[in-house]
Amino acid sequence: MTDTTLSPEIRPAPAAEPVKSKSLYALDDLTRKRNASEKRFKFYGIGAVLIGLFFLVVLATTIISEGIPAFTRTIVEVEFTLTQEQYDAAEKELFKTKAYEQFFIGALQGQLEESGMSVPFDAAAIERIVGKTGGTIREFFKANPGALGSPAAFELAASSRVDGYTNGRVTRETLTDSRFLEKSDLDIVDSLVEAGIIKTVFNWNFITGADSGVDNPGGAGIGASVVGSFFMMLVVLFLSLPIGVAASIYLEEFAPQNRFTDLIEVNISNLAAVPSIVFGILGLAVFIQFMHLPQSAPLVGGLVLTLMTLPTIIISTRASLKAVPPSIRDAALGVGASKMQSIFHHVLPLAMPGILTGTIIGLAQALGETAPLLLIGMVGFVARGYPDGFITGFTEPNSAMPAQIYTWAARADYAFYEKAWGGIIVLLVFLLTMNILAVILRRRFERRW
Repeated sequence: MTDTTLSPEIRPAPAAEPVKSKSLYALDDLTRKRNASEKRFKFYGIGAVLIGLFFLVVLATTIISEGIPAFTRTIVEVEFTLTQEQYDAAEKELFKTKAYEQFFIGALQGQLEESGMSVPFDAAAIERIVGKTGGTIREFFKANPGALGSPAAFELAASSRVDGYTNGRVTRETLTDSRFLEKSDLDIVDSLVEAGIIKTVFNWNFITGADSGVDNPGGAGIGASVVGSFFMMLVVLFLSLPIGVAASIYLEEFAPQNRFTDLIEVNISNLAAVPSIVFGILGLAVFIQFMHLPQSAPLVGGLVLTLMTLPTIIISTRASLKAVPPSIRDAALGVGASKMQSIFHHVLPLAMPGILTGTIIGLAQALGETAPLLLIGMVGFVARGYPDGFITGFTEPNSAMPAQIYTWAARADYAFYEKAWGGIIVLLVFLLTMNILAVILRRRFERRW
């Protein structure tokens, strides 16, 4: 053995420090930043939803608060007896309606005295409160001569300003004397309300009636416009559904993939984004100026809305057909079915929920359109009543709910503004009903595979 020492070159190196292992549950800085970013994004999403819900509640509250007065009306309820002698004397007068107005004023004063009140008023004040009543009373007794000598009840609609005073829209501070209503007339109105002669009742005429012109907002109704929209939707349904579904089946199942079909698909997608007023211009040029169809008719409105709805139905139907698994088609062809049989017996029933949903959504969109109807004149026609028959409902001039709402909103009297809000409520009820129907039909016909 030798007592030699190892040289530095071959001396073993000192042991390295042990590396501390990190736990899998420990969060590093990058993970903390990612988690904080995810939390912020979650809060942003919740905030966006809350803001949307806030504006939705504000919109719904505004529509309901502004539109509810349209469903009520103020009436003057008077009962009096007209004798045969009074009727004969009134008919001998030169101004017959003034004689009947005096009878009406006397009946009002008598009912106030029976209730322990005595408020003087004249024919001018009554005319500002309920309009000219003499003609209405005269027409009633001329049509019902058997009512002479027995009590007859009259429910006369109050003027729009009196109606606004009873529902709080018009106050003594905001009212200015005019030929429509004076501040002194409000004392008469208060006395009639206290005596139970002026009442606020549900306005069925708003739902079942027709537009009454620019001078009678209290008698305006949306019923005729609802009928016009109904006939338009029939035209849209019976034209857009078969044409749209047939076009979708051909493009999705039978058409070859070439430049021509690609061009058609691109144009269909572009038509879905075209402003609705462009379709109105097209309908005006083709259906009215070229084909000479009747202006303002639901038939023309339905044709225009059909053109506007077809792209939506075609796109939704093609998406529903594409969602059916290819194995369904292969299985039908494998057992000997033809191409046509596999489509109509197997693929189409499975795609029916999406087709119906797209169709109803397209109809709901068409129901609320106003711009195309402006171009074909439906906003310029005031429907005074219902159609005489089913065929005339398509060909005679009429209005539609969006056009009627636009007409009311453009008038000067604030009472028509309330009618417009009430019409929006009716329109929203129809739209909600159609969307609920779409959900029900989808659940009803939906099949899982």
